[in-house]
This record gives sequence, C-alpha cells and structure tokens, in this order.
Amino acid sequence: MNICVLGGCGDMAKVALELLASESDVTSVTIADIHLEKAKQIAEKFGLKFSPKFVDAKDTSSLIDTIKEHHVALGFIGPFYMFEKSIIDACIQARVPYVSICDDYDAYLSAITLHEKAKNAGLTIIAGLGNSPGITNLLAKKGYQSMEKPERIEINWAGGSDEDIGPANVKHVLHIFSGYTLQWRDGKEVKIKTGTERKIVEFPEPMGKLPVYITGHAESVSIPRNLPGLKYVSLHGGIHPPYIARLATLLGRLGLTNTAEKREIMTTILLPLVNLGIFSKGGVNQSVFRIDVYGEKNGQQAHHYYSGVGHIAEITSIPAVEGALMIARKELHKPGVHSAESAIDNVDAFLNRLQSRGVKLYYHEE
Repeated sequence: MNICVLGGCGDMAKVALELLASESDVTSVTIADIHLEKAKQIAEKFGLKFSPKFVDAKDTSSLIDTIKEHHVALGFIGPFYMFEKSIIDACIQARVPYVSICDDYDAYLSAITLHEKAKNAGLTIIAGLGNSPGITNLLAKKGYQSMEKPERIEINWAGGSDEDIGPANVKHVLHIFSGYTLQWRDGKEVKIKTGTERKIVEFPEPMGKLPVYITGHAESVSIPRNLPGLKYVSLHGGIHPPYIARLATLLGRLGLTNTAEKREIMTTILLPLVNLGIFSKGGVNQSVFRIDVYGEKNGQQAHHYYSGVGHIAEITSIPAVEGALMIARKELHKPGVHSAESAIDNVDAFLNRLQSRGVKLYYHEE
C-alpha cells in the first residue's frame, strides 16, 4: 500500500514514519513537506520505500498532486485551524481517504461541513485521531458505554514542556488559550472564555497534580454531537510547568494572539526561546490525559475514570497510523468526516491495538 504523510518533516510525524517503515505491507511512503531538502534527508535515512515530495498546503493543486494515487493520507500539517478544511477538500478531490491529528475545535467544526461531500465520494475522513483529541475521545466513549445512563464527561490533558515541539505547536498553544471556545453545559453548547475554570487534576506520573483550564481542543464539540444524552462535557488543558499556560492566557487577554497573523508574529518571538530550552526548564518530558465519566450504572451513581501517559510524538502518531492502516487495509470503511469516537465503533479493540504498540492506558471502573 502507498501512504502519503503530509507534514512528514514535523516533530509529531517522526514516530509515524518509524511505524510505517516497520509495516511489511506498506510498500511506499511519500514524505510530503514544504521543506523538500529536509524531506530528502529523512527519506534517505529511512530507505528505498520512502520518497520526498514538495507540497504547499496553501496551494490546492499542490495538495491534490501530492495526495493522489495513495491509499491513504496522514495529516500532520498544522496549525489545523489554518489548513485542515482545505486539506480534507483536496483529499476528497483526489479521491484519497485521510486521517489527521487535528486538535483545534474550530478546525473540527469546519471539517465536518464537508461530511456529505466525503460521504458521497465514499471516503473515510478522520479529523483528530491523535492523543487529544483521539485517544481521549475513545476513552470517553468507553466510559459512556460502560454506564446505562452516562451524564457527565470531563476530559483533561496536560503537556510536558520538555518535549520536542515546533512552530505549529507554539501557534496551537497560543490559539487554544486565546478568546473563547465551546463547551457543553446543561445539554446545550455554550461559549466560554479560554484559560478560565481552573482546577487541579491528578494525572499519572511523572505529571502528578497540575492546574488545568478551559482550552480550545475539539472533544467538547465532537463528543456531544456523537454521544447523545449527555448533560455536561468539558475540556481542560494545561502545561508543565504551570506558568506556561498562564503566560499563554495572558497573551490572549492582552489581544496579542487573537488572530492568525498575531500568532505568527508571537511565534517568531517565542520560538527562539523554545529552541534555547527556556520553557523546558522545570518541565517534564511526557504528556498525559485523564477522562472522568459520571452517570448511573445498575441503578446507582457511578464514576469511572481513564488515564494515559507517554511521549507526545508517540501517543499522537500511534493512533493516527493505526487508523490509517485500518483504512488502507479495508478494515475501516465509514464514508464521511468523523471524529475519533464517530469513526471507531469497536473502541476496546482499537485501544488494545494502541496498547500492543506501547501506549500506556489505565482503566478505573470499580
């Protein structure tokens, strides 16, 4: 099978390339990136079944030319609020399925406007099958299905600042801590300011207890659309050390990151500090998530929770690659634009696949 990795030179794609290299039925992998020389170096490192290709995500014809004639495209080009919808549209025109690690709530809302177009084309598109969103959605669905009457789902994530990140990650953080996002309260969607509703969550080690805040990830908009009957769905996020989330919120409150153009400028200022390791001091080198599900089971109030931990590139790439392989192998065919919980019907089987690849997950359903 032939797989196209869009943004294949990015930090989040490294593990995906390693995984694809080890799959015997993957006969060729296109490393598509705007940085062609870097793509050539990476392709040479991985061997003959890897080939580099220039792609400009701002150019639809470039995208279509790059994507066409592949069994599936893997999406690592961010920030997703800028590119996700246009990439999906290009995939539909090229008649190629697509799986991404899209993590912006507004990007997801834009992506699902192409649902009918993808469905009519017979293409399976999954916008957001990384760790958050992705694994978090599937654990939320697992908890939802574990109860007769699920009512409340709280999704929490935290990133370690001592992880490999690039400019798209910086723009993403500035975006999700700026302005407003959508949450699910009393059975309806409401607008809530990002960086608010601080709470302390106990994550797996090495993160431990950390403050988290309302952020603009996609779970709080996708889950209520796909898991009916819930009264409450929240999405909180944080970064270790904690001052980074507060700084990102402050920049948003000052109006310095409330547009894509402003985030570009702020990223050029902050990225040299990131590369110097200024923000990684005192941080941890792993990322975590925790999902709490409340409702009724056997006529009694119940609380189940699920958590996981790992290096960000691994827990982001592994589910995306697994989903892409399932589509290419015709194990998953669900035309339309989906989130993780919408695309994956057998949640336990998929989670087992992730665990077999080394993803650490913990279930608490006492």
